[in-house]
Order: sequence, then C-alpha cells, then structure tokens
Amino acid sequence: MTLLGAYVSPRESSAVWSGGLVDLLVGQGFSEGAARIALTRLVNRDLLARVKDGRRVHYTLTPRTVSLLADGDRRIFSLGRDEKRAGKWTVLWHSIPETHRGARERLVRRLRFLGFGSVQDGTWLAPHDREHEVAALLAELDVTAFAGMMLGRPAESLDVRAFAGRAWDLDALAARYEAFVAEFEHRSSTKTGSVATDAEAFRVRTRMVHLFRQFPSLDPELPPSLVPPPSHRSRAVALFDDLYAALAGPAQRHFDEVTRS
Repeated sequence: MTLLGAYVSPRESSAVWSGGLVDLLVGQGFSEGAARIALTRLVNRDLLARVKDGRRVHYTLTPRTVSLLADGDRRIFSLGRDEKRAGKWTVLWHSIPETHRGARERLVRRLRFLGFGSVQDGTWLAPHDREHEVAALLAELDVTAFAGMMLGRPAESLDVRAFAGRAWDLDALAARYEAFVAEFEHRSSTKTGSVATDAEAFRVRTRMVHLFRQFPSLDPELPPSLVPPPSHRSRAVALFDDLYAALAGPAQRHFDEVTRS
C-alpha cells in the first residue's frame, strides 16, 4: 500500500507490471514468494485488479483503493500540522457478531486510522468529533445496527492524561517519533549528498513513507491544552514533508524504470 500511495495513485489509470512490483518489494526485504502472495492478497481484497497483456500481468488500482489512499493522504498530510483545540470527543461502542467478523476487523483498522483508541473490548474513544466519519464507515460496512455513538467532553474533575494513557500507548508513540527522527535526520535535504542514486532515493523515501503512514493509527492528536504533544512529533513531521518532496523525483524515476514493461 505504501508503494501504491506514493508512486501509483497520482496516475490512477496506469497499469503497473507485476514483475517490477515484485522486484521493488524484494529490494525492500521481501522474499519473491512473499511479494507475490502480498499482491495476490491485495487482489482478493479488491485493492488491486489484474490486467493480462499477453503473457504479462499488470495491476491497476481499484476504485476502493483510490478512495482509501485519498483518505490516507488526508490523515497523513494533516497529522501534526494544526494545533487541535479541546472540543467534543467521540465514544463508539459496538457488539458486532461473529457472522460479520470481516466487517469488524475492517472497522477496527479504520477506527485506529481515525485516531480512536480502545478503552475496553468493543468501546472506542477519539479526542475529536468523528461523528460523520464513523457514521459513514458503519454504513459502508453495514454494521450500523450493532453500534452506538455519543459525543461529549471529558469531565474536568478527572485527569485526562490518566485515561488517555489507557486508550493510547503515549510513551511508545513518543519513542516511535524519536526513532523516526534519529533514522532520517541525516537525510534532510539540507545535508549535501545525503542520497547518491535514484535507487537509494527510492529505498529511503519508501521506508520513510511506510514508517510515517503508521503514525495516524497511533497518534490520537490529543489537544495540547489537555495533554502535551510527543516531543519529537514536530521534527518528524518537518522531516517527512522535506524528504517526501526532495526525494520524489529520483524515487519516482526508479519506480517507473523498474515497473516499465
């Protein structure tokens, strides 16, 4: 999904050679077999469509993938950019039966990407008004009948940081931001000669995007008036913005060269 979002989605109608995608995944540490299995799973989940051209197989993005990548971009490119004000919080609870297990798993993944944390089994909390996003998600998954939702504010008589620490692992989040900065600080575009080749630019940019795109599922962006933000978040966001743009040209050239049939 990192490859699709970073290198394919700007050209939604293009078909990408399967052999090239496998080669790129192998270069990122996958075995060839694991790379092909991953692509097959994306097809089975309606995230890629196969297109045969003679003996060669190409992949195109499905409408579902285009929509998911657009949602992902909105979260990734807004994370940590604007200070969140204290306002309404969203509480969601659900009791989705085993017959809808697939929908339940998709719901959990999407809730985390919207900044929700798990308070207890089947109960989720977000420090922002997510009513419209959640209502649309429940309808899309056809599980509205099994869920309830409320909006409100945390009680001032209780320590917000205490129960926030139960819903989200804030210490682990801070450590991830710190590790991200430590790994990519020396790659800043202000560092002369930090990336030597197109292939290296692709490797660095792809790993960076893959790591950064996990933050929306981990960082609830708690209002700083209630809970201080992770100490390295602002530097991580600045590095991401810098390198995403600075390495785009050479990384895209390498992607196109390898996936060109």
